Amino acid sequence: MSETGFTDLLAGLSRRPDGSLSGAITPDWMQGRTTYGGLTAALCFEAARTLAGDMQLRAVQVAFVGPSGGEVVMTPSLLRRGKSTTFVNVDLTGPQGLAARTLFTFGKRRESAYRVNDLPMPAGLPSPEETGPVFRGERPGPHFTQHFDMFLADGQPPISAAPEPVLGLWLRHRDEATEASPTSILAMADAPPPAVMSMFDAPAPISSMTWMAEFLTEDYATDGGWYFARHVAQTAADGYSSQSMRLWSRNGRPVLVGRQTIAIFA
Repeated sequence: MSETGFTDLLAGLSRRPDGSLSGAITPDWMQGRTTYGGLTAALCFEAARTLAGDMQLRAVQVAFVGPSGGEVVMTPSLLRRGKSTTFVNVDLTGPQGLAARTLFTFGKRRESAYRVNDLPMPAGLPSPEETGPVFRGERPGPHFTQHFDMFLADGQPPISAAPEPVLGLWLRHRDEATEASPTSILAMADAPPPAVMSMFDAPAPISSMTWMAEFLTEDYATDGGWYFARHVAQTAADGYSSQSMRLWSRNGRPVLVGRQTIAIFA
């Protein structure tokens, strides 16, 4: 299977006269029969950002409505533009119809008398150089994972019958031309497997249903392209799991927090 690098995938997007974006998602970016959620969000953001002006991304909400792959179209619509905030909806459609509906919230930076940072990165983590891939041996991971380095630093790998649903990974894009941006972070932040999969004792299907993420900084840079992600499943019952997601730069700066609803078929 030939690979399409992340930067090449973005470079292949075409802007249409109506402001929508079109492009092709190759099989190496798929998770089963659909594009994985992080790339879906990233492509939708590329369509939305031209409507944001000088405002920065603050939050995104994604509903994964159906499968997508191959030729896709991302259609943005401006919901509201105020003095300090802008809201943009983007629908991603593919050969089978609507695949994702996304809402992006943009906001201007303002001077404030209040500053709180109570989101420390876990202490005592091994460095990326001291860890190894989370996918290895007989379980290489979904196709799209070949585009990322994912090194296990906390918890247990997927399908290891772990007693707790915790997964901590060092992450980075393998495409060295990838720049630190909301686009690349959205694509990467949703790349890890759901934390509940660490408890699985045998392979079983899963499917992301919704994803909410909040950006905590406008400084996305990090050393060597590495970020640390920690995912924890707070609940799993009745075929669904709800998990928290946190992302830091290598030096411990909070970058993103999120939540995800996952359907599990086990």
